[in-house]
Amino acid sequence: MTESFQDLILAEMPRLRSLARGLTGSSTEADDLVQDAVLRAWRFRESFLSGTNFQGWISRILRNVYLSQKTERASWIEDVEGQYSGQVLAAPDQEWHLRCAEVLEALPQLPSDNRDALMLVAAVGLSYQQAADVAGCDVDVLRGRVRRARVQLADLTGAIDPKPLRARRPPEISQIQ
Repeated sequence: MTESFQDLILAEMPRLRSLARGLTGSSTEADDLVQDAVLRAWRFRESFLSGTNFQGWISRILRNVYLSQKTERASWIEDVEGQYSGQVLAAPDQEWHLRCAEVLEALPQLPSDNRDALMLVAAVGLSYQQAADVAGCDVDVLRGRVRRARVQLADLTGAIDPKPLRARRPPEISQIQ
């Protein structure tokens, strides 16, 4: 009478756990190792020849999984203080993606003259003079359109008003008192 593959694995579990504990030195790592070995054994169960030494077969799988994991972990660098990871971090760019999406949603809401002027200057990179030539208008008219487009975009996206802060005259002494 032949045992099922599942019964063979269940019978070997205590011995596999003991072997894994000896290899890893940690009960939690041993449990993970046994789980990985059993999954691999189950995946390749057709390669086990009935009537051969199941204990040796699954022990070899456990040992090979352990060696594979050990080799993989050898390339890991322990960085408790974050010294290495701090050097490879990239600044988060989620905010810029959101802002870009807001601007792209707001662009169609701009009047076409203002939107076209802004796109020629900001997106295409033309100078005001070149953009004015393309738009067929005066440079000052184009500058006004770009300015209005920027203000409208700021209003639509909730951004800070792009108007530059004008230098204010200090208040008169009579106004302070």
